[in-house]
Amino acid sequence: MDIKGYLSQVSFIDLLLDAICVVDRNGRFVYVSAACERIFGYEQYELIGQPMMELVLPADRERTLQAATEIMAGEPKFNFENRYVRKDGRVVHISWSARWSQTYQLRVAVARDITERKQAELRQQAIFAISEAAHGAEDLLELFKCVHLLIGQWLPALNFSVALCDQDQGTISFPYHIDDHKHQQLTEVRQLSEDVISSGQAVLRCSEASCSWLCVPLVTPNGIIGALVVKSSLGDERYSESHKELLQFVSTQVAAAIERKQLINRLQFLAQYDALTQLPNRDFFYQRLKSALARAQREHECLAVLFIDLDHFKAVNDNHGHAVGDALLQQVAHRLKQSVRESDTVARMSGDEFVLILESLRQSEDALIVAEKIRQNLSQPLLIEGQTLSIFPSIGLAVYPEHGEQSRQLLCHADTAMYRDKKMRR
Repeated sequence: MDIKGYLSQVSFIDLLLDAICVVDRNGRFVYVSAACERIFGYEQYELIGQPMMELVLPADRERTLQAATEIMAGEPKFNFENRYVRKDGRVVHISWSARWSQTYQLRVAVARDITERKQAELRQQAIFAISEAAHGAEDLLELFKCVHLLIGQWLPALNFSVALCDQDQGTISFPYHIDDHKHQQLTEVRQLSEDVISSGQAVLRCSEASCSWLCVPLVTPNGIIGALVVKSSLGDERYSESHKELLQFVSTQVAAAIERKQLINRLQFLAQYDALTQLPNRDFFYQRLKSALARAQREHECLAVLFIDLDHFKAVNDNHGHAVGDALLQQVAHRLKQSVRESDTVARMSGDEFVLILESLRQSEDALIVAEKIRQNLSQPLLIEGQTLSIFPSIGLAVYPEHGEQSRQLLCHADTAMYRDKKMRR
């Protein structure tokens, strides 16, 4: 066969990687090239006579109809982007160039599959957006809200949950959970999260109720710290493998952001709180006392500072070991917090010394009542590692403004009173 014979039998349009589509005035396909099968998953004969708009993703139909109207009015479109649903259910991103033939009353368009390019763009956007959110968020809750909004731009995510696991405790918590069914229990979300955290594998699950689940692990170099869970709502686009790949990529950035934010929070906590008792430390106590005095002076209120020292605490460490001594300090801290209001401050100064700020007292005698309550609570026996221990506190009290108007004066008076109480008890 010579070259002319070959050319007469070959349709060069069917060799193009881009698809050629011809649609009539009613929006039905009258011709499609062979590339449509690769892009949309349908053979040529399956599309002829079918409404083009039925292939368009529902979320994109309104603006696609508007574009079609403008094309038919004589306004060509170049590089118009929208999304279509393939025969296998996957979503593809298409870039169209189309014009209207007034003579033949047909729309002629060239379609290019840009799905890979759009996915690459989304990944790049995810890196920058989540990094920006991680640096801008004041705390983890704000970070989760930002991540929810960002993921919602890339896939249906009205229902979104963040699960975090504590490997040491073997527990899973949900610091962020949004569901369009406000009273829906966390049972299904929890089970899915546990499975994914345990296996380390992402799960894509579609149900007959026209909704789908997608759950991916939050993986860091230090291990799995939790999971992201999204659920589509009725009428939403169902999740696909491309959605799973995107969320897996996003989850890596989210996990790094969470771990970084947790580290920052931990460092901030250690700068202000005692690691053993979880109480404010000496420096943070001084900040609180300064603020409390300013409020008391402004509101003309009474304020009290209590110094507390545990008698013979060294003997507990010497006779029972430091582990028992640490446990005793933790229980003392707990009893102190239970003895005062939530608005009051309980801090650990050092070793077995604690200090309290009692604010907004009606009269100075109220501080004496609280001090006696603390003495009784701390004097109750403690059960630690099968051993019953008794500890007795020495308590010193200073009242503003009776014993001074400055921090130094109040602390000095309370400290002196505490040692006087200890001496009298001995």
